[in-house]
Amino acid sequence: MTTPLARADPADDDVPSLFRAFADETRLRILNLLLDGELCVCDLCSILGQSQPKVSRHLAYLRSAGLVVARDAGRWKYYSIPRSRAPLQRRLLECIRGCLRGIDPLAGDLAALVKRKRPRC
Repeated sequence: MTTPLARADPADDDVPSLFRAFADETRLRILNLLLDGELCVCDLCSILGQSQPKVSRHLAYLRSAGLVVARDAGRWKYYSIPRSRAPLQRRLLECIRGCLRGIDPLAGDLAALVKRKRPRC
């Protein structure tokens, strides 16, 4: 019988579920993009080159892990990283920002995000 991992802070989510959330490339790419601010599903689909059902499924997984929150705005749903996070979540997200952003495809996603946000003439 295994015992659950002890948490330093009771606000930390289930540790194995949290690591499973970070164990998928698409979810890492989504988190990487959301670290730069709120995005709608259509933006994520366009940048990632993924279908809406696939992106939505990964967003649901990230929501259940407490890593993203959704905001309804009419017909649109916008996703972002919650402001209040458990310490372990915060450290893992900092790892994405500090360690992983220089590797493909995360770096390419950020370049596509910058292009997408650039004002069009």
